[in-house]
Amino acid sequence: MALAFSSAIASTSSPLFKKGDMALSSPSFPSSSNLQKCTGRSSKSASTVVAVMSPPQPQQRPPSTTGSVKHAMTMTEKILARASERVRLEPGENIWVNIDVLMTHDVCGPGTIGIFKKEFGENAKVWDREKIVIIPDHYIFTSDERANRNVDILRDFCKEQNIKYFYDITDLSDFKANPDYKGVCHIALAQEGHCRPGEVLLGTDSHTCNAGAFGQFATGIGNTDAGFVMGAGKLLLKVPPTLRFILDGEMPNFLLAKDLILQIIGEITVSGATYKSMEFIGSTVESLSMEERMTLCNMVVEAGGKNGVIPADQTTFKYLEGKTPLSYEPLYSDEQASFVSEYKFNVSKLEPVVAKPHSPDNRALARECKDVKIDRVYIGSCTGGKTEDFLAAAKIFLASGERVKVPTFIVPATQKVWMDLYALPVPGSGGKTCSQIFEEAGCDGPASPNCGACLGGPRDTYARMNEPQVCVSTTNRNFPGRMGHKDGQIYLASPYTAAASALTGFVTDPREFLH
Repeated sequence: MALAFSSAIASTSSPLFKKGDMALSSPSFPSSSNLQKCTGRSSKSASTVVAVMSPPQPQQRPPSTTGSVKHAMTMTEKILARASERVRLEPGENIWVNIDVLMTHDVCGPGTIGIFKKEFGENAKVWDREKIVIIPDHYIFTSDERANRNVDILRDFCKEQNIKYFYDITDLSDFKANPDYKGVCHIALAQEGHCRPGEVLLGTDSHTCNAGAFGQFATGIGNTDAGFVMGAGKLLLKVPPTLRFILDGEMPNFLLAKDLILQIIGEITVSGATYKSMEFIGSTVESLSMEERMTLCNMVVEAGGKNGVIPADQTTFKYLEGKTPLSYEPLYSDEQASFVSEYKFNVSKLEPVVAKPHSPDNRALARECKDVKIDRVYIGSCTGGKTEDFLAAAKIFLASGERVKVPTFIVPATQKVWMDLYALPVPGSGGKTCSQIFEEAGCDGPASPNCGACLGGPRDTYARMNEPQVCVSTTNRNFPGRMGHKDGQIYLASPYTAAASALTGFVTDPREFLH
């Protein structure tokens, strides 16, 4: 029988378990001598997680489920069944899956290409030149010769194979001089129409799960698997069981999807969804934009998830208008589908959270970390570098009217996002753009669109942490050395919390600037 959980972090003296309710708390992590502690505003326990009742819901949630069928399956099982030409599947089965899209980038692309040539032959042709998407994005704006050579290898291969979708960059001095260059692969895949409901998308990057926001099966794979897919167009996959997360309630104006996924990871831990699908439904999810849904699915891998999925709906279909010439057929979980567990959250009861060093599940309330002094703020990446992420940050800066107290780095995910920062007016600003607001606030950038310092990179990478500093970041991982220096401390946060923290020089709850 599936367990139902409904949670919110709160400072309270109430017992952790209340009659009729259940709650989970993330494991405690030993604090190192150089790690600043989060201090609450009250003497109550900051780590207590209290169950709160979710509002009653109707039995059916169209369009996230379909009616009764002979063999009920989850959305992930249905997608894999269709891709493997099977009528029914069970979790744990190993099946050959036909792949709709394979993505690789400059870090893993050369290795994938090397394996493809070794196993299929030096003169072999890829299985389908129109189903392979190659996106330079990780180590781009650097003088590192090896990093530059990686992009050259991609370019030579794409020319040799006549790959249709290669988003090249040749002039590193001015990314705008490269009309084909896009930026961060996961956001580019969505913007360029490579994400479609019901399909299977694999990529040589763990955050490929980002595309699950479109109601498709998307997951990261290694170079060896990718080299095989490149030549065969299929891959042997094990069908994952599914965890379902039901998020209901009105989203408070101080929360973003980043708060939701950090809350969930803190709840189930970084191993709580190991090789499982994470399906997100509920009125809160249905109210999210596509970019916010991407944030939710992007970080399922930080919980160990194989993939994340959100049922496609009118929001999905509208986003895809004009982006893809290909037809697609969405699939939905059956009403009687079996889930390993169901977790219920009343989102209206949640507060802004952060993930403290050095794990994405080291969850704490932002307001309980108000005494943590920081050295810098980073707003960018596939998780937190989309247009709406920057609009959220600009909203905080605009409401404050003050200048940042620490270096604040602005790194758009893609060229389209970069253009939005200079073109889209921020609501309530009297026509000002994000770039104008960022400049007035004293931010650094916007920089050239790429993965930037999210994963460290060569020493000359923009905004890389080359000193043991404390950083509030909208990225996805905060392991030691993730953004550069191995002694750096990273607090993962939403764009709201990141911008608020930039204005004070301390980890700050965005409600201090949102009224």
